[in-house]
Amino acid sequence: MLAIDSNGDISGACTTSGMAYKLYGRVGDSPIIGAGMYCDNEVGGAVATGTGELVMKTLGTFLIVELMRNVANPQEAVTEAVHRIIKKTPDYKDHQVGFLAADKAGNYGAYSVQPGFNFALHDKQESRVIDALSYIQEG
Repeated sequence: MLAIDSNGDISGACTTSGMAYKLYGRVGDSPIIGAGMYCDNEVGGAVATGTGELVMKTLGTFLIVELMRNVANPQEAVTEAVHRIIKKTPDYKDHQVGFLAADKAGNYGAYSVQPGFNFALHDKQESRVIDALSYIQEG
């Protein structure tokens, strides 16, 4: 979850749903700052879902925020983060990773490996559920 309050301050939260049949003692990406979630109040924030091992290999949410710091918009940043995972993961079609990001101005982006990643957006006018673009859908 990402939120921008009335003062323009950004906060984020993430949890792990747990992976079925995982190895005992497995640590996912949620407790690792910069993997499952990262916020910088000067820039924006990002959160991840999916196969945490793949997110950890790129520190995906930290990467997204740093790309936004260097003038990428949130959609460009999340797309690049997924593309980096695709490049490092030969069996990427067997996994799902999705990223959601927002910058200080309230611009947002979402992108995933597989179709089916959606997110809720609430702004001053309405609340809605949006289906994110995905690599496999576009490919």
